[in-house]
Amino acid sequence: MKRALVIGNGESRAWFKSPRWVAADDVVTWGCNAIYRDGKDCVDNLVSMDYGMQQEIYDSGWFRGKSKVYFSNWSPVPSEVADMMFMGTDIPESFVHRSKNKTNQCVISGKDPATLHETVEYTMKMHPNLDMHDLRLKMGKDTGVWITYTNEDDGIIDVGDPNLSTGNMALLLACHEEDIEEVYMLGFDLSEYDKPINNIYKGTDNYLPASAKGFNPVNWIGQMSEIFDKYKNVTFYWVDCKVSGGQTWHGSSLKDYHSNVRFLTKGELCDTINIL
Repeated sequence: MKRALVIGNGESRAWFKSPRWVAADDVVTWGCNAIYRDGKDCVDNLVSMDYGMQQEIYDSGWFRGKSKVYFSNWSPVPSEVADMMFMGTDIPESFVHRSKNKTNQCVISGKDPATLHETVEYTMKMHPNLDMHDLRLKMGKDTGVWITYTNEDDGIIDVGDPNLSTGNMALLLACHEEDIEEVYMLGFDLSEYDKPINNIYKGTDNYLPASAKGFNPVNWIGQMSEIFDKYKNVTFYWVDCKVSGGQTWHGSSLKDYHSNVRFLTKGELCDTINIL
């Protein structure tokens, strides 16, 4: 039997300083985005679905270690494509993010900044109770063009366009592993819109500022439910789960809705997978 520890970046896992603390040999570790900053090969697998974080990770050279790295929409093209795409355009330079060390190929990703204002206006019209300043912060974070110059045979694994958050993509990939029977979820705090954003890396590069509000978790909940349903043979252990009490999950309690989900405290997690 193999087990997986999937590490999100919610503040409930602030005590967990390094995946290297996991002493159990049968536990495969999966991390998200900026966890790579904790050191080379700090997790067995690193997942990032965010344009800015993908470029940051690539430029750091972290992917050259022993760990597997999974990015979304990671399809290199000749660098000339990036040069030509700006001919005759008026994209402000502040929206163009080029990586270090130009090579003969690159990955181009992002969202057209010309649509930012229109998208914000439409969203505010549909949801007038939202905070417009906060909405601009969130939509502006991933707006622009990221040009990441790459090398051949860099080992980056492209997961395509799964339309999943980074945490849920890591959760899905962990379940794909052969013989996985137990998945432990740490730092999956979800979020609440009217409370401060919950992320241990907030206020750092490629993250929202600490002053930002949280997100409505409805999309994350839907994605998790699909994963829980798809892998009914896997038991999910959610550490310090924030929805195990009075909050509802699709109108019922989480435990009633998904029989393969269990709850653990951090102390129980340490005992179960031998965290030093």
